[in-house]
Amino acid sequence: MIKVLFLSQWYPHRYDPMAGLFVQKHAQAVSLYCDVRVLYVHADENIRTYETEERKQKNVTETIIYYPYPKSGFFHKVIKAINYLRAYIKGYKRITSQGFIPEIIHANILTRTGFMAYLYKLWKGTPYIITEHWTRYLPNRNAFNGIIRKFITKIVVKNAKAILPVSIMLKDAMLSYNLHNTQYIIVDNVIDPAFFKTYPITYRIKKRIILVSCFLETAKNVSGILRTVSQLSKQRNDFELIIIGTGIDYLPITKYAASIGLTNEIVQFFGEKTSLEVAEWIYNSDYFVLFSNYETAGIVITESLALGKPVLTTRVGIAEDYINEKNGFIIEPQDEHALLEKMNYLLDHFQNYDSKTIQVSVKNRCCYESVGMKIMEIYKKVLNSEHL
Repeated sequence: MIKVLFLSQWYPHRYDPMAGLFVQKHAQAVSLYCDVRVLYVHADENIRTYETEERKQKNVTETIIYYPYPKSGFFHKVIKAINYLRAYIKGYKRITSQGFIPEIIHANILTRTGFMAYLYKLWKGTPYIITEHWTRYLPNRNAFNGIIRKFITKIVVKNAKAILPVSIMLKDAMLSYNLHNTQYIIVDNVIDPAFFKTYPITYRIKKRIILVSCFLETAKNVSGILRTVSQLSKQRNDFELIIIGTGIDYLPITKYAASIGLTNEIVQFFGEKTSLEVAEWIYNSDYFVLFSNYETAGIVITESLALGKPVLTTRVGIAEDYINEKNGFIIEPQDEHALLEKMNYLLDHFQNYDSKTIQVSVKNRCCYESVGMKIMEIYKKVLNSEHL
């Protein structure tokens, strides 16, 4: 089996088990076909010395190094950078001392992890590929800044054997910054098996719209959905909006809903749920709505499609990769007039969409087996020096 070392800027850790969960799922998908180790380093202002956590998640062994992070002081940024590098060295020594010598590095999220993969290539000659998820390249974010960062990123991207963005939109955004590589290959995020199941039908009187959100308002624009639902409720009373998720803007959004007169009969907030619970809620809804300002992927789109539900989404992330006239609508971000029109339409026509046809669009692309196989084949071609 190919020995693969995953590096990532984001990854589940002791302070946030949800951070970078999509990277963990990629690692687990690849582990179906390869020998996978994960090395993740995390700054921790609460410790004064390095701490190591090693755990086994399915077939993946994860090594997490927590390193001291002074938040103040004249040289605190320099100290953090040194400690970051030392954490990687400690983690790499620990992994190799256990007999694991990587044949390929799979870096996730630029720029620092990609730079570490690049340094490792210079040191050991080990090839690396990069999966990117970050929204900072997107035009409406304009967050890819800094002369040094841009210079290093271009070097790291150029020397990678392949770049694997999670959507065509993200690929195009990266290329707009002249992040050139001869091999850009789109690799989907993994859908949890819970979204490929069927669930008991729950009794309800009203038609149901559902939103699953992380409640980061600058990105998700949940308030835009609430304003639109307020307008929709003045035209009809045969529906409800279910909102699942949590995040830094959860409380302000719930207060905003109340301030514009949205009662529990119209909108209900259910907070954070497990993947299984989310899947069951979507299964027992009539269509999914997403009104984000930007996404690099938007995995909730494919999760809803996997459950056979039509999707109304803005033109973000993977929307254009998946959504067509057979499974939903795409509208422009912040266009609340179009959102109102399509929400109204779908409440009357959701039953016209064939759930099996909808499911086919994702079934063979986003399961653990399909994603893992696709990435493994990329590794094999890299190691055999073939054209990807």
